[in-house]
Amino acid sequence: MVVFFKSNIKRFSAAAIIFIFSTILLSAEKREILLGGRKGWTDLKYQDSVTIGKGRYGYDCIELASNSFVFDETTDLLIDFEDPQNPISAGNYEIVSNHLKTSTQAIMEKNAGLSRNLGGLNIIGKKGTFFGSEGLLGSFAIEFWLCPSISENGETILNWESSKNVCGKLVYQLLNCVFDTGHLDWTLSHFFDSYNGADNNGEIHLKGSSNVIPDKWSYHVLSYDAQTGILEYIVNGITEDLIYITSTGKEEGEVSLIILGPASELQFCPDYTGKIDDIRILRRPYSPPDYQSAERAGKSERMIYAPAGGRFETQPIRVSTGSSLNSLNAEMSIPSQTGICFFVRSGENCYGWTDSFPEWIPVESGENLSGITGLYFQVACDLYPDGNGEKTPSVTSIQLDFSEIPLPLPPFAVKALAKNGSVTLNWTYSVDDTAGGYYIYYGNRPGEYLGRVAIEGESPVKVENTTTYTLTGLENGTIYYFAVAAWSSMDDRIIGPLSREVFARPLDRLKN
Repeated sequence: MVVFFKSNIKRFSAAAIIFIFSTILLSAEKREILLGGRKGWTDLKYQDSVTIGKGRYGYDCIELASNSFVFDETTDLLIDFEDPQNPISAGNYEIVSNHLKTSTQAIMEKNAGLSRNLGGLNIIGKKGTFFGSEGLLGSFAIEFWLCPSISENGETILNWESSKNVCGKLVYQLLNCVFDTGHLDWTLSHFFDSYNGADNNGEIHLKGSSNVIPDKWSYHVLSYDAQTGILEYIVNGITEDLIYITSTGKEEGEVSLIILGPASELQFCPDYTGKIDDIRILRRPYSPPDYQSAERAGKSERMIYAPAGGRFETQPIRVSTGSSLNSLNAEMSIPSQTGICFFVRSGENCYGWTDSFPEWIPVESGENLSGITGLYFQVACDLYPDGNGEKTPSVTSIQLDFSEIPLPLPPFAVKALAKNGSVTLNWTYSVDDTAGGYYIYYGNRPGEYLGRVAIEGESPVKVENTTTYTLTGLENGTIYYFAVAAWSSMDDRIIGPLSREVFARPLDRLKN
């Protein structure tokens, strides 16, 4: 008989627990977050071989880019001309003036910049950018595609001017790229600290050896490696000039450092007639892009997508502690033989996340999901072209449907009773079945619960599912203010709103 009774108690307890948690889950509040669509794609953290196009209903979509540059953490500036209203795709730079037009005869993606020798594009970097930072800087690479209509001497592709103080003397700084007898020449004046190889004007010159042919695309890079001191000019993947910016002018010398003066305007194509595409500034030395080859320059403009496809990742999206992702629903276009794969991951803290941790979970659009919970959600998407590389899928919007654990209601009535060196709080149970216990907040000013003196701990003090608690070790004669909040039985980090505030002043004449 006793055994039967105990067995029933165990069954009842298990059933009660299941019932309580089921009730909590059923009462979870439904929420949704829209990425893309009418909001646009403003929440991306990483993009590789993708670009913005026009999707369904006229909204921006993400689709594969034709052999585009990768935008990563080393990208200081990317001007890809895909958006005619704002040619800057990435980087904390502002447009001062823009006289470039948009041309559909591009080498990268869909659009290029067209200069008619009317002033070009002037930008200025904000603090933290390479050309917006004054002082010591490291490695860099400046890259762009060029297709001139003519190649007249003196046509300017890039120009930056500033000044800096050297031993109490103001010296002029210059970075300049101009046409000279059919090829590009680079000039850097007082760019580096204590470099002995400059001419009498403090200038360093890098000269191209191959002619830049009109109406033919070519790829140009100025690169500096702060580890080795190598400054080089590269055309179509081939080094055409190289200097060691070292104390000896050779490989074994001490490397000179870049020191820039105050931020000033960076000018592209101020005196130039022709097209320019995908201008990029990197905070690292040049490395050959996967797609790059000398043979590509000058080929016809057929849209070609890399067989490996492209990928984008959103920023970690903050929701609320313990939220559960129910489904991902995408508005997308998947032409024949193309493909799209979605991934999600979650966690309570996103600051330690890496490329592979936490693990990405593959999901299908519209699939019912479970077990994906946390304070943060993140979405990734891989896009694949068809076998010929001529068709691209696209994603217009992604809707995340998730459930939040509801915040438990606070106690309705709270009272504070002052004693000698202590205060006893009494309250009614929260009417919310999801309350698992309570936090007591206390402090010396109304609405500021920063108390630290109680023997039971700093504010807030966590207590179990009770209706009375005493804080001891309080200072007699000091007034204290209190409020009580319930924490959720699903997760004690989920804390509801505060109750009304009460106060009490412990005194040594009072009894405990």
